[in-house]
Amino acid sequence: MSDTDTNRQRTVTVVGAGTIGLGWIALFRGHGLRVVVNSRRPDAERIVRDSLELSAPFLPGGPQDPAALAEGLEFEPDLERAVAEADVVQENAPENLELKQELFARIGKAAPAGALILSSTSTLDPDAMGERMADSSRLVVGHPFNPPHVVPLVEVVAGERTAPGAVAEALAFYRSVGRHPVALRKPILAFAANRLQSALLRESIHLVKEGVVSLEELDEVVTHSIGLRWATVGPFLAFHLGGGTGGLRKWLGTLGAGLEKGWELLGTPGMDEETITSLIEQAEAAYGTDRYEELVRARDTRQTAILSALAEHRP
Repeated sequence: MSDTDTNRQRTVTVVGAGTIGLGWIALFRGHGLRVVVNSRRPDAERIVRDSLELSAPFLPGGPQDPAALAEGLEFEPDLERAVAEADVVQENAPENLELKQELFARIGKAAPAGALILSSTSTLDPDAMGERMADSSRLVVGHPFNPPHVVPLVEVVAGERTAPGAVAEALAFYRSVGRHPVALRKPILAFAANRLQSALLRESIHLVKEGVVSLEELDEVVTHSIGLRWATVGPFLAFHLGGGTGGLRKWLGTLGAGLEKGWELLGTPGMDEETITSLIEQAEAAYGTDRYEELVRARDTRQTAILSALAEHRP
C-alpha cells in the first residue's frame, strides 16, 4: 500500500484511552482522520477531551484547536461495534498477554477483513498476541515512544505469521501521520528503543543509589551531555565523529579498546524497597506531586522545539 492509499484510510479505532492511547488519538485527529475511541472507562469522553487541551499545542505541523480535534471523535464502548468500520485499529490495552489475546481474537472477528491491526505493546510479539485469532497475518506491533503525538519513532515488529504486506502497510500508515517508523529485522524481547532506555536507566539508578549524584543531578547530567548529543546523532555516528578524520575505525582502535573493561564497571542495582523508596522521595522532592500538566507542557515544548530545529537543518 502506498502513502497515498494509506491517506485514504479515514477511520482509525483506538482501543484504550490510557496515556499512549490519548497520544495516538491526538495525532490521528491532528491528521484529519475519523477516530473511534473504544474504552470501558465511564468518563472516557471527558478524559480524552481534557487530554486534547494538553496535546493540541504540540502536534506535528503546529498547534491545533482542541475543540476542532474533538469534533471528529466518536466514542463506542462496545469493542465489536467500535472496530466494525475500521481501516486501522491501534490497540493500547495494559501489558497483559491473556488480555491482549482475548482482545485480538474479538477484533479479528469483528473488524473488516482488510483492516490493519496494530498494537502499541512494548514487550509482546505479534504471534503470541494473535494466538487465538483465526488469521493473525495482519497483526503488527507499532510500538511508539511516549508521547506518541510528539516523539516520531514507531518500532514496527512482525511475527512469523505476519504478512509482509501488512508490515509495508504499517510503515506507510505511520509515515502518513508524520511518524518515523523503523521495522526491526527480527523480533527481540522489549524491542530496541526500550532496551536502550533500560540500559541507561539501570546505570542511572546505580549512580544515584551509590550517592555519586542525586536523582535531579543525574537528569541534568543526561540533558546537558548525551541527551543533547543523541538528539542530533545516534551513538554510532557520535563515536564515528569522535574518532576524528579516522572515524569509528580509529576510535575503536584507541579509546574503544577499553570498552569491555568499562562495561565491567557498570552497576547492577537491586530494586529493593529501600532503593525504590529513595528514588520516589527524590523524584517527588525534585519535581513535586501535583505538577503533571506543567511538566508535560515543559517537556513537549522542548521536544517540539528540538524537532523543529532538526527539520530546519536536515541534511
